Amino acid sequence: MRVPKRGAALGGALLALALLVTACGASPAPTSGGKPAPVHLTLWQNYGSEANATATAALIKAFEKLHPNITITDISQPASNYFALLQAAAISHTGPDLAVMWTGLFTLQYRSFLQNLKSWVPASDLARMQGLRWTAQGFNAASGPYVIPLEDQFYIGFYNKALFHRAGITQVPQTWSQLFSDCQRFKAAHITCLYYGSGSQSLGSEFYPWYDMSYMMIGALSLSQWQQLYSGQIPWTSPIVTAQLAKWHSLYADGYTNRNVVSAINSLAAFEQGKAAMMIKGNWDLALLSKAMGSNLGVFVPPFSNTPVRGVVQYPGDGFAMTSYSSHKAAAAQFLQFLTTPAAGAIVTSTGLISDVRGVSTSNPASQQMLAFAAQQGMTKYPMLDNVVQPNVVNAGSTVLPAFLAGQLSAAAAARKLRQAWSSLPAGQRGSDWQSYK
Repeated sequence: MRVPKRGAALGGALLALALLVTACGASPAPTSGGKPAPVHLTLWQNYGSEANATATAALIKAFEKLHPNITITDISQPASNYFALLQAAAISHTGPDLAVMWTGLFTLQYRSFLQNLKSWVPASDLARMQGLRWTAQGFNAASGPYVIPLEDQFYIGFYNKALFHRAGITQVPQTWSQLFSDCQRFKAAHITCLYYGSGSQSLGSEFYPWYDMSYMMIGALSLSQWQQLYSGQIPWTSPIVTAQLAKWHSLYADGYTNRNVVSAINSLAAFEQGKAAMMIKGNWDLALLSKAMGSNLGVFVPPFSNTPVRGVVQYPGDGFAMTSYSSHKAAAAQFLQFLTTPAAGAIVTSTGLISDVRGVSTSNPASQQMLAFAAQQGMTKYPMLDNVVQPNVVNAGSTVLPAFLAGQLSAAAAARKLRQAWSSLPAGQRGSDWQSYK
């Protein structure tokens, strides 16, 4: 979407002075009347109906109250082609001043039109954030972040406690074998074990498979071996990968999922209505589910592992970036600086999310349980697999994996398509490790 052209930039030493002052947290240079000049920013996001959208609106409102000379227009863009719109707008410099950006390799893929924030947000403020590693070149926070994370995210399992009780199951499964055993009991009780369908962000008409794929690879590989998926040292056609895929497909083949897994069914609504015992999504849906299900909602780590699962996806999956072509970088930097404060963190937690700001706690019992998986139960924190493997591989998997689960192609064929997507990458995107990504 095009936005009006912005006013001409200040010149010479005045501009340099204004940028230096603002980077240190001060207001934009005052007008001759002694008041800060009014500034209008645009912000693009692709949050749909998620709690993230609610948090974004609340953060903007709080920031504008602190900075009455700055207004921010919040523009919701379609999630299905958000990055294409953002990239097209960057070419013509008609895009936003601030934009939601996924972290990991998504950030690095689009960094040509993102501003490195090292000289724009003071180091003392950046130090309050926990996940900056995944927003910097080479995944090295010292290189300077391109994104200020909005939240600490989880790919996670949700379960219906009442349906577990009805089936006589007293604890959540921790392994493949326990999962299949429980699913058999749910099936005998005429309960769908796992439900798949589209979600709140509407990334596409089918379900997003990388939630499950992340846990399949947690169950099979260490975090260092995930780097080998990236580099090709462990090919996507490896027996390790295809064995996990085959077990996942068995859930569908054995009748433990809904049959229409590749349709546009709203899985959140179906789960809220008690149509399935379990679902794998993200913690950004927690507020909606908690409101609908109350104490009947539980969370668990998807058990796609031959031994008790020991890893959980806990990762700053998205946040806000400044575009390199913004004409109002000083004001945009002030908003990003605000995101690092405990006050902003409290706003994020009030919407049911988990703040990435150090020291900001959550009172939501389900969120506390998710945080305890790593903090108290010793599970290894993993990033989101789709944020640390190449975006072209992610795009291929988003098409291939739902079709595979529904039995439209074999595990070997699905793996070959992932391998083909990896093989087609330029050399700079399949080096020895993540730090080599260009």
